[in-house]
Amino acid sequence: MTTDLIELALADFSESFARYRLRTAAAERALAVSLRRFGQLSPVVVFRWQDRYEVVDGFKRLAAARTVGEMPRLWARVLETDERSAKAAIYTLNRISGKPSELEEAWIVHALVREDGLPQVEVAELLGRHKSWVCRRLALIEKLAEPAQEELKVGLLSPTCARQLVRLPLGNQVALLAVIRREALTVHELTGVVDLLQQAPSPALQQYITDAPREALAQAHARCLPSRDPRLSAVGNQVWKRLGVLIEWLTRMEGWLTHAGRASVTPQDGVVLGPRFTRLAGVASTVAALARDFEATS
Repeated sequence: MTTDLIELALADFSESFARYRLRTAAAERALAVSLRRFGQLSPVVVFRWQDRYEVVDGFKRLAAARTVGEMPRLWARVLETDERSAKAAIYTLNRISGKPSELEEAWIVHALVREDGLPQVEVAELLGRHKSWVCRRLALIEKLAEPAQEELKVGLLSPTCARQLVRLPLGNQVALLAVIRREALTVHELTGVVDLLQQAPSPALQQYITDAPREALAQAHARCLPSRDPRLSAVGNQVWKRLGVLIEWLTRMEGWLTHAGRASVTPQDGVVLGPRFTRLAGVASTVAALARDFEATS
C-alpha cells in the first residue's frame, strides 16, 4: 500500500539501501539534465524505517537532484511496508522501470537470506521467482571471487561467465579470470575449460589448460588442431604438431602416475616396465633442459 505524495527536503532522505543498487555516473548526469529542463517527472519511493524515510526507488533521481542547486526538495510516495518487503520492492519496482542487473538481484537475495534469515524458498516466493534462481543469485555473492565481482559490477564480466566461474574454487577463479581476458574466451569455451579444470588430476595439468585453453579443449574433444598455422614455416608446423601430441601424452602419463601409478600394476609389471620408466625419466630430463634452452634463446 502507498500513501499520498509528500514533499521532502533532500536531507530527509536516507539511503541505507543504496548498497543494493549500482550507481552509474552517466545515468545520474542524464537525470540531472532532465531535472533542470522538465523538473521532477516521477516521485521517489520511500518507506518509513527507524524514524527515517528510506529510499526504495529513485536513488539516481536523488543523486541527480543533489547536483542541481535549485532543487532542495523532491516529491516522494511512501510505502506502508516493513524492511524485508521493502528490499523485495527494490527488485520489483526496478523490474518495472528497467531490469536490474544480476549482481543487484544477488545483493537483494543475499540480504534477505543472510541478513534477514529468510529461507530460500520464502525468498523465492517473495520475489516471485523459482528457488533455483535464488540459489544462482546467492552463489554470485558467496562463491564468486572478489575480483570477478568487481568486473561483474562494471560490466567487464558477463553474468553467464560469472556463473561458470563459481563452479571453481576462489583461487582458481582469479587465475581463470585472467585467461578469459587474455584469450577472449566465449561462454561455450569457458564452460568447457571449467569442465576440464574440474577433472584435471594435477596442478601441472591445470596449468597446461590455463596456458593453452583452446588446445586443451581440442584435445579433450578429440578434435584435430589446424593442420597448418600460416605464421609458421613447414618445419615449424611439424614441430607444432609433435609438441601437441607430446604434451597430450605427457599430461596423461602425469595424471596416471599421480593418481594410480605403482598401486595399479603388479610386481611383475614393475620389473618389465621399470627400465622403460628409467629411459623415460632420462629422455624427459634431457628434453626439458633443451626446451628451456630453446625458450631462452627464442
